Amino acid sequence: MSELLNHLWQSTLFAVVIGCLCFAMRGTHARTRYWLWLAASVKFLLPFSLLVSLGQRVERPTTRPQVEAQTVERITSTFAPAALVVTEDAPATGRPAWPVIWVVGAAVVAGRWLREWIRLRAIRRTARRVWLGIPVPVYETGADVEPGVFGIWRQALVLPEGLASKLTPEQLEAVLAHEVTHARHRDNLTAALHMGATAVFWYHPLIWWIGARLVEERERACDEAVVAEGKARAEYARGILNVCKHYVGSPLPCAAGVSGADLRKRIAAILTDPMPAGLKGWSKALLCCGVAVVVAVPLILGGLQGQTATDGFKFEVASIRPAAPGRGSSSSMHTSQARMTTSNTTLRQLVLFAYSVQEYQLTGGPEWVLSERYDIVANYDASEDNVTASEVSRQKSRDARIKARLRHLLAERFQLKLREETKELPIFGLVVDRGGHKFKADPDGKGNMNVNENNGSGVLRGDGLTMERLAVTLSGKLGRPVVDETGLAGLFAVEMKWTADGAGDGGPTIYTALKEQLGLRLESKKGPVKTYVIEGVAKPTEN
Repeated sequence: MSELLNHLWQSTLFAVVIGCLCFAMRGTHARTRYWLWLAASVKFLLPFSLLVSLGQRVERPTTRPQVEAQTVERITSTFAPAALVVTEDAPATGRPAWPVIWVVGAAVVAGRWLREWIRLRAIRRTARRVWLGIPVPVYETGADVEPGVFGIWRQALVLPEGLASKLTPEQLEAVLAHEVTHARHRDNLTAALHMGATAVFWYHPLIWWIGARLVEERERACDEAVVAEGKARAEYARGILNVCKHYVGSPLPCAAGVSGADLRKRIAAILTDPMPAGLKGWSKALLCCGVAVVVAVPLILGGLQGQTATDGFKFEVASIRPAAPGRGSSSSMHTSQARMTTSNTTLRQLVLFAYSVQEYQLTGGPEWVLSERYDIVANYDASEDNVTASEVSRQKSRDARIKARLRHLLAERFQLKLREETKELPIFGLVVDRGGHKFKADPDGKGNMNVNENNGSGVLRGDGLTMERLAVTLSGKLGRPVVDETGLAGLFAVEMKWTADGAGDGGPTIYTALKEQLGLRLESKKGPVKTYVIEGVAKPTEN
């Protein structure tokens, strides 16, 4: 849901900026304003997050500038969706109503247009071909419809029979010139694009307002083109009025006719407005720069966000050696005294730690990423260990930098390449139970956590722990993302014991232990979860 809200406010802001530009350019050609409003419409169909994702996929050179990862993450979080977006499940009585409401609304909007399209298509098929010497195929029908261009790819001008008897030759020539302008600029195609945006975002009032502006500027642009050809203004205006008097206009935006927009305002403009001024060189350059910025900024931010996975932080020295055979499956990882050491760890374990993901979030790669084991010793800046246990934010920053260094090491020495995907998965929200939590604050704790398991039963003990870290640990035990929603800040001492499915001595399951021993509970939800696929990897280079 937060991804959608992000997209909606970005598109709304973009449309407001376009509106300001159109107001400032009200003395220029209507066709220019039409293209600006069309850009505002297309923005609803093109999320900035898509451009950010494209930027993340761009290959970058090996030598890269140093980037402050936290700064980039703050900037790009506005444009890119969150890695994990939590949405509440519906009550047990049923699913959320909003998807059903959206589907019904979209079906009503699209169905109304489809019905009109089928009617006009039937009229077009029964019409007979006539030749008027204009660059658009012309058909004549006995139906009571106004002159209009029908078709998106294969355009044709459909005229009602007897139109020439209701208009003077000058009026008929001007009306035909109006329709030819519609066909030349492919107005039906661009109108269909906006109709698609309207069917998807029908609930947003701004999308309908943009549609009205598109029709207004489209008709105004054709009026300007007809007057520019030298047609008599008064006769052209009378021709439009006669058409509106005798024929019914089409409600289908992608069947451009001669009526549309505010008729009184249009007639007044045709009769009195001077020819609009064209864009000057600096105005064109400004518009081009604006378009380039709108497209380039999300791409650049996506590229910078992609760089934060490996750039900015590196280990000063790193040694990677194959682990001695016969050491079983036990492994360990420590970060202390300005050094990160791992013992008997697989590449998969390293990736899980470096990217803060669980087993279910990582797929792909050759078999050796699970079987080959390594011992790693890597040194980093000693000043980062000068952090007291109570400095929660600095602890998180230090841990984040260590993981960033490990990501760089994996990319450089293992040639690791990951592809990021988002999947809809079941998740848990970790919340405080009704009776309140049952553990104590531990501001002086050292941040140690020990989890001992045997056949599914286990003991978890920790001092100086954040709820976020507890949630991450539970994620690994439950095989499902756990999100900290307790609202508890600070460091705590935690101890919990559970048994596998309540077996053995009849002890509690991990779910019951959370509630009875810690005063916490898990709420089942669904939400998009960031996952990774190993696309490329190689065995590490020599030290």
